Amino acid sequence: MEVARFWRTTEQRYRLVGEVCPRCHTKIFPPRDVCPACEAEAKTLYQFSGKGEVYSFTTIHSAPRGFEKYAPYMVALVRLEEGPLVTAQLTDVDESEVYIGMPVEMVTRVLREDDKRGMIVYGYKFRPVRQAEAERQLA
Repeated sequence: MEVARFWRTTEQRYRLVGEVCPRCHTKIFPPRDVCPACEAEAKTLYQFSGKGEVYSFTTIHSAPRGFEKYAPYMVALVRLEEGPLVTAQLTDVDESEVYIGMPVEMVTRVLREDDKRGMIVYGYKFRPVRQAEAERQLA
């Protein structure tokens, strides 16, 4: 990843900052500047909660370049509470415990290391909501 791009995307990678459409109020992630629902200009920043549920998932056994040392790892489509689907790695969970509809929360973790430049790239992953948190949400 180029250094300029790294700094430009920091907010969305570390804090799940997207946009909201001022016309139809659709929540957009990643930021696109144009609403995919109504095509209005959407430049108002929106902070997502980081909470959601597993919509679909798979295990990557043959990883792309730069991720080989992490294989096998799990990737999921996560439906955020606010609506958008986000693709992310799952962490802190055994493959046998994952299920469709499982409540998850965003965490910041190492995504990969760029050995040539020595840069460690951090970003969002999702983990199961901890039991105490899950019980609070149900109460």
